[in-house]
Amino acid sequence: MNSRMIKLTTLASIGALMLTGCVTDPETGQKRISKAAIGGIGGALGGYLLGDLIGGRNSRTEEILGAGIGAVAGAGIGNYMDQQEKKLRERTAGTGIDVERQGDQLVLNMPGDVTFDLNSAMVKPQFRSALDNVATTLAEFPSTYIDVYGHTDSKGSDTYNQGLSERRAASVADYLGGRGIQRARMATLGYGESQLKCTPEVTEADYQCNRRVEIRIAPITQADVNAAK
Repeated sequence: MNSRMIKLTTLASIGALMLTGCVTDPETGQKRISKAAIGGIGGALGGYLLGDLIGGRNSRTEEILGAGIGAVAGAGIGNYMDQQEKKLRERTAGTGIDVERQGDQLVLNMPGDVTFDLNSAMVKPQFRSALDNVATTLAEFPSTYIDVYGHTDSKGSDTYNQGLSERRAASVADYLGGRGIQRARMATLGYGESQLKCTPEVTEADYQCNRRVEIRIAPITQADVNAAK
């Protein structure tokens, strides 16, 4: 998916939220956007990670089942992700990796200034131990999909940034693969500069904030397995 298509999809989502999210103020009779819709707009801009998996669930699940990886039972999903979150937080403390919980999914945000040199897609040697700890945890909780997203700041051309974001995502996935994480679990996608996290970009810290790789970890459920059969 190219950056233009991502932007159009995001704008369409925001438009739909605004159309369906209006409520009438009981005191003034005027229409306004509900707080839920405002939250939804924020989600459309920054919470896109809660969308479907890269490449879709069915095809991914078929590959995962072929690799001998099982699913998490419905009642145990929350606890499974709780335990994984706890270990990831413990093992990445002080490394610059931010662990975020989104429902039953986890998102690891790895800022580019600690993960990569400027304009580089090679993982910094000093950051590899942190990724080793991530890989160790992912290996302990194999019943998960792993999506790796690459991002850049707005400096440079769209074409260059798109390629750089793809290379960075692939570099992290390759590193994890080299540490024993099954390739069937992983997929990568580059967003270029289309999903800026810190705006407007004024300071160097803003630019660094947008040079990042995110890893989304989602549970493989029995429903996913049933749908793929």
